[in-house]
This record gives sequence, C-alpha cells and structure tokens, in this order.
Amino acid sequence: MEWSIQDLARSAGTTSRTLRHYGQVGLLAPSRIGRNGYRYYDQESLVRLQRILLLRELGLALADIGQVLDGEREPTAALRTHLRLLLRERERIGRQIESVRTTLRKMEGGEQLMAEEVFDGFDHTQYEQEVTQRWGREAYQRADQWWRSLSDADKKAFQQRQLDIAADFGRAHDAGIPVESDEVQAITQRLYDWLSLTTEPVTKEYFVNLGEMYVADPRFTANYDVHGDGTAIFIRDAMKVYAERKLSG
Repeated sequence: MEWSIQDLARSAGTTSRTLRHYGQVGLLAPSRIGRNGYRYYDQESLVRLQRILLLRELGLALADIGQVLDGEREPTAALRTHLRLLLRERERIGRQIESVRTTLRKMEGGEQLMAEEVFDGFDHTQYEQEVTQRWGREAYQRADQWWRSLSDADKKAFQQRQLDIAADFGRAHDAGIPVESDEVQAITQRLYDWLSLTTEPVTKEYFVNLGEMYVADPRFTANYDVHGDGTAIFIRDAMKVYAERKLSG
C-alpha cells in the first residue's frame, strides 16, 4: 500500500510543502516518483514520518532528527532514544511551568520581570519548521546563525528588551493612551528598533503582518495579553499606525 503526497500530508496533519522540504533535506525521500512527477510513499515512509513528527514535537532541529534516524536502526534503540528525549522534554516543560509561575508572581506583586526567568526552558529552534514555511529556509538559517552568534549576556539583554517593550505597551493600553499618540508611537519605535537588531529587513509589509500575527496566533496573543487583555490588539494597531507613517515597501 502507498500514499500520495497529498494523502500522506492530510493524514499526518501537515502540508505537502513540508513533506517536499523533508525530502530536500534528506529526511523523507518518496518511495517512488510516478511518471507524472507525483511523489508516493510506502509503509516504511509512513513509519519514518511518524518518528520525524514525534521528534519535531520534542523540539529537535531537522539536522538533529536526521542524525537520530540515520544513526539507529534497531527498534529498541529507537525507543530508548525516544524515552531519553521525552525525559529531557519533561524536564524542559517543568522549567517552563516554573517560569510562568515566576512571571505571574512577579506581575501580581508589581516586580520587574527578568529575561533569564521568563524564558527559562524555551528553545527558539522549536519554531524552525514554522519559520521555514512562512519566510523560507534561508531566513531561518540567517536568524539562527545570528542568535547563536550572541553571547549569553547579549541573548538575555535582547530578551529583556522585548519584555520591557511589552510591559510598556501594556501600561499604555491600561492607561487608555491612544495608539496614535507620541508616547505609544515612541514605544512602537523601540519595537521596530528591537526587530531591526536581527538579520531580516523590517519592511512595511513585514511589520504590519507581524502585528497581525500577534493577534491571530494565540501563542503571541497570550504572551502580550499577560500584560492586560487586549494588549496584543493594541500593539497591532500601534504597529499599523507606525508603518503608515514611517515605512515603505
């Protein structure tokens, strides 16, 4: 029995584009390619994709997944690898839980948030596939290389800067200050400058679309609305005003 790329993508809850990307990086080659150029996958491919998706859920980068899959052939060895990774993931999630508890405690007590506490247990590589699908493989690689080039102190400072910006947006929203005001636009300028520290050019389209994602993606919304319900929408609207006033292209 075999599956077309569309059928396999639908069954796995992913996309044909993702499966083609897995093929391009050597993770999941089709078992055959028809005369019409369509890709087909057999049962062995199905099992391999299951392992890929399991390892992706554990936060492994694609290169690391390839090493795991190619380095272990025996089922028992594969299970031991999964167990080891699951235990590591359980420890990471435990750190995230404590991180959120610390954030809540400090916010409720009016204390300053610290980047090393807020982001403990978080790993940017878990978004590799998503960034690749949205903006291309090269965009992810540039961002990843930039992030890895930073010292631990620079990483903490970068994260702390984002926390401070988000908190100031939350205070402005709570105070009812209009998004068009000089005060809110000054915070938005800081957000733009923060984004510009990375390797990607911050165009008008990018800036506006990112603001929309802050609202559309519940993960971003939750991160910003921790400073008050509606903060993510407030930030999006402020970004639109900034983009119309100052950005082009």
